[in-house]
Amino acid sequence: MRQAPGTAWADAFARASDAAPEAFGDDRLLNLWGGRWRVSGVPLAHSVSPVDGSSIAGPPMIELDEAREAIGAACEEHRRWRDVPLAERRARVTAAVDALDAHRDTLALLLVWEIGKPWRLARTDVDRAIDGVRWYLDEIDPMLADRAPLPGPVSNIASWNYPMSVLMHAMLVQVLAGNAAIAKTPTDGGAACLTLACALARREGLPLSLVSGPGSRLSSALVRAPEIGALAFVGGRSAGGQVAAALCDTGKRHFLEQEGLNAWGIWEFSQWDLLAGHVRKGFEYAKQRCTAYPRYVVQRQLFDEFLKMYLPVVESVRFGHPLAVTADDEPLPDLDFGPLINAVKAAELSGRVEEAIAKGGVPLFRGNLADGRFLPGQDTSAYAAPTAILSPPTSCALHHAEPFGPVDTIVVVDSEAELLAAMNASNGALVASLACDDEDNAHRMSAELAAFKIGVNRPRSRGDRAEPFGGRGASWKGAFVGGEHLVHAVTVAPDPGERLYGNFPSYSLYPET
Repeated sequence: MRQAPGTAWADAFARASDAAPEAFGDDRLLNLWGGRWRVSGVPLAHSVSPVDGSSIAGPPMIELDEAREAIGAACEEHRRWRDVPLAERRARVTAAVDALDAHRDTLALLLVWEIGKPWRLARTDVDRAIDGVRWYLDEIDPMLADRAPLPGPVSNIASWNYPMSVLMHAMLVQVLAGNAAIAKTPTDGGAACLTLACALARREGLPLSLVSGPGSRLSSALVRAPEIGALAFVGGRSAGGQVAAALCDTGKRHFLEQEGLNAWGIWEFSQWDLLAGHVRKGFEYAKQRCTAYPRYVVQRQLFDEFLKMYLPVVESVRFGHPLAVTADDEPLPDLDFGPLINAVKAAELSGRVEEAIAKGGVPLFRGNLADGRFLPGQDTSAYAAPTAILSPPTSCALHHAEPFGPVDTIVVVDSEAELLAAMNASNGALVASLACDDEDNAHRMSAELAAFKIGVNRPRSRGDRAEPFGGRGASWKGAFVGGEHLVHAVTVAPDPGERLYGNFPSYSLYPET
């Protein structure tokens, strides 16, 4: 086993530097604001790749005063950009997307090293950003209608797991709608990929800013600055709760996407081959996504059939070093997942598994790292093998919280009421699904589920293009996004009393608009 030629971190960084030398220094990344790439901030110490523990370029961490300067510069750009005609905005965003497409493989290789995505999934993340923005370029006119840009730029704080298809995609749509956009680089990964993407877009005159630093240090600028027109946040409930608290007295536009324990419910069901395919796909990227399904709630009378389907699937999951091959001319492996985002997360997840078992959970399946695909002697501290725990006790974290790793928990129930209660364990979720032969019965039960998107005999996802996305309960706060809802969230209507479609604490989940 060896690393595929031409795929080393040094190769990826060199390709990015050649594509956009203005954004990369000697083995370091730069910050962007006011239309200039700046050698500011101290690169994150001990920045390592989750793939093999090797050193990679980390984000340059700036101080609060520099973040405030960046906000001021973004406001100046916003005032100029909001008057640019839509035709010109469309032309420039189109040119930026074409540039991203031309550097698709470099962006994907950076994602492999920075966040551990297998090659196929890294390219999918890039492609979803490109294809998604192209859809908005074609469809933006009726979405804007008589709407105008926000009074100030959009501030973006997002998690590390989807730098392109979530964060970069959102910024390009925000710009297309007439706003300047500023983003905080996710501290845990994706900085180099975003640096290259923003550099390519900046060359086309798009008003993007990219800064790095811990949220605790920069939040007063990036969250509470009065000049900001809206805040887009993707992350955990703890950080999201702090952001929501900071915004509660401002009246600022916001959409805060937070995690929930997404669940599959299995009731009076017999289509096991169909479910097997969904279970296998569910392990992609080690379930490190907000729409992963880590909880299965199973009718007791079906538990033996469920295990007959489930165990062979989880045993077949392929994981390991995303760039390991057996011969130089071999294609990159088509893995289900690589590492977790870092060794700390892997150790934390292992601790949660041990806690659940020690308190009475039953280990149905415990994979072994020896079954993974690794280079000889490589650091595997960021990797976790697939695991399944039956009946995690209510006192342990895995009972009510999303593991964000390749760990499933399984709960057995005897009634529909128990099924629904177990599926609603986290006080709100982004997605949920019911496996049920009687689809009418499934749709009836789905009305009791606290999830925004609910699938019947199929999973749900964040979605692309026209499909809206939001959450229920503690999984989402603010304006829903996707399609016209994303455009409406970052524009204003002539009617000053407009109420955005969303999950706001002050009124019902589905207000009139």
